Amino acid sequence: MNIQGFQKLTLLDYPGKVACTIFTGGCNFRCPFCHNAGLVRGEEETYDPDTILATLKKRQGLLDGVCITGGEPLLQPDIEDFIREVGKMGFAVKLDTNGSFPDRLRSLVDAGLVDYVAMDIKNRKERYAETVGKADFDIAPVEASVKYLLENHVDYEFRTTVVQEFHRVQDIEAIAQWIQGAPKYFLQNFVDSGNLLCPDLHGVPKETMEEMQAKACKILPNTQLRGL
Repeated sequence: MNIQGFQKLTLLDYPGKVACTIFTGGCNFRCPFCHNAGLVRGEEETYDPDTILATLKKRQGLLDGVCITGGEPLLQPDIEDFIREVGKMGFAVKLDTNGSFPDRLRSLVDAGLVDYVAMDIKNRKERYAETVGKADFDIAPVEASVKYLLENHVDYEFRTTVVQEFHRVQDIEAIAQWIQGAPKYFLQNFVDSGNLLCPDLHGVPKETMEEMQAKACKILPNTQLRGL
């Protein structure tokens, strides 16, 4: 496991649980608005996986869950072995993913190794390539992951980071139609972390976020806002 970040305590990343967050290095997307540019490029300090596991062992009884995020965690060839060790300690596991590795996602869920999945929906299908920063992007794997999650094999959410330069109200409406039937959809306003892949990007006004939510709620009643 290429681990490049470790947050020992979070009350926000895993809904309803006291958790820690593990950040993996590397990503196959190049979203201009990504706030973890160092992780995407694999430039951050590396942590020894055995040391992380030893730390988790000491925190049994204090933490409920472990969030694994990135970068893109499913790029890691040994992620199944790592999650299996985390699960043996009794922790619930939340996986964040961009959805581009549906077979790996299915394998982890079907094996009972993941308890919660948060999948990013970057944009409507027609705008995916520009939003993930890859002109030749094939959206088929993302569509397969969406289809799999909509079959309710695991507790999950979809979420979209809203960026003024990439998202309009009609884009969010189209996303809601695509993922219709999902139990939870979150719109989170973009915030400039100062560590972006591309500069000069902006969040949207609160009124626009609320308009996006209202449009999406007509299709997905449980559409919620984050980061306002």
